[in-house]
Amino acid sequence: MLFTRSTMRRLLFMVWVFLITVSDGKACQAQGGSTTYGYYLSGEPIRSLAPSGASAIVLFFAATDCPISNRYLPEVRRIEEEFAAQGVVLWFVYPNFGTSANEVRKHEAEYGSEDHVLLDPNHQLVALAHAKITPESAVLVPGAGSTKIFRTVYHGRIDDRYLSLGQERPKATQHDLERAITDVLQHRAVEQPNGPAVGCGIIGHP
Repeated sequence: MLFTRSTMRRLLFMVWVFLITVSDGKACQAQGGSTTYGYYLSGEPIRSLAPSGASAIVLFFAATDCPISNRYLPEVRRIEEEFAAQGVVLWFVYPNFGTSANEVRKHEAEYGSEDHVLLDPNHQLVALAHAKITPESAVLVPGAGSTKIFRTVYHGRIDDRYLSLGQERPKATQHDLERAITDVLQHRAVEQPNGPAVGCGIIGHP
């Protein structure tokens, strides 16, 4: 059978549509599988950020080589201890591309170990929290009846201690992250930060 040029074009178009449809179907199936939020230092994927019934999830984006991020570790630990009994789960997220588990272990040995530490090399949580800086924070609220669907209600600085790079107050006068967590727990509209986060830019894939 001989095919005209127009017939061949139609056949090729139909094959292209078929391939796109199959590809999209596979993508949907993949998205419908288990979500990976990041990785433990052991390399094991993290499938859940909080147990059922958690009030909020707090993400603290940190970097092993960012001085401002390191200076905030005691304050973030204080916030973690303050709200832990109220169902707030806090994660220390290391998002910079190229950061290894060994680097984070050495960092923890120097600054103190944590239970909830993860690597976010694929920037799953960076995208969810709209994070751009270390240190930066985000507050996520689980969806109704689900610890797999989250809504970001706050993202930005921890407090106003740093005005800009090289310009620091003796102590913070506004505790933005702490206020946002309190707003969530008291079912109020969450107040957003009154200024930008100051620190080191998050490093993505080259």
